[in-house]
Amino acid sequence: MEKRGIFTKSGMQFIGWNVLAAVLVALVVLAGLLIWLRSYTQHGVEVAVDDVRGMVVAEAEPVLSANGLRLVVVDSTYSDKVPFGTIVEQDPAPWSHAKHGRAVYVTINATTKRQIVMPNLQDMSYRQAQTTLRGLGLQVDSVYEYEPSAFRDLVLDVKSDNSSIRPGDKVAIGTKVRLVVGFGKGTELVAVPNVVGLTLQDARSQLLRHRLTVGAVTYDEPKEAETVRYVYLQTPAAGERLLEGETVALCLSEDIEKAAKMPMETDNEEWF
Repeated sequence: MEKRGIFTKSGMQFIGWNVLAAVLVALVVLAGLLIWLRSYTQHGVEVAVDDVRGMVVAEAEPVLSANGLRLVVVDSTYSDKVPFGTIVEQDPAPWSHAKHGRAVYVTINATTKRQIVMPNLQDMSYRQAQTTLRGLGLQVDSVYEYEPSAFRDLVLDVKSDNSSIRPGDKVAIGTKVRLVVGFGKGTELVAVPNVVGLTLQDARSQLLRHRLTVGAVTYDEPKEAETVRYVYLQTPAAGERLLEGETVALCLSEDIEKAAKMPMETDNEEWF
């Protein structure tokens, strides 16, 4: 009696041919997939990267695109040695080879000068202030302005084009500034201006214009960062006379109305 089933000779041959056919089909599919991936990713195809330094982005994009490359701006810097808005660096480097479709990352020269925040240099030695400003990228005039002050060789003000620059003001890198430095007390008497109601910085500027400086500063409540305070009391009072370079003590409050309520003392006709 003849045996039937998959384990017969003919059954085994059938299975073998099916397995072989499946393997061949898998190999064909895999080969086709590899060929498609190779074509899709442009495997092995490289192009020369043009030198786009010195061009603006609008000029560089079509140059790179013609070779199948993309331009991506990743950073900006500032230099007064090259035109504003032009490309100063690129990656990959010029005339290197890159894969088709690759991004070329560029750094451009900013169209405006980078700005820095002016630090508070008042009551700092002029040598230290000079080093600080130069370290921030500013040009410091070798000529100083001198004003009477209770303390010699300390910075009273920073100016650019004859205008004072306050701490916190933004200044373009490369700006030329001049330091106002104290040379000690003068010999002339000057009238004390009224600075009640002003901020500390405004009061300092007002006193400086009268060749006086800020002395002791006190607050009616503990001072908190970023809180604006106003002068509500000054000693000596407005109208009194001091030697050039002497100091005026100030009391400050966050309450602007407190300054308005304080009586204004003046015994000099200059303030009427």
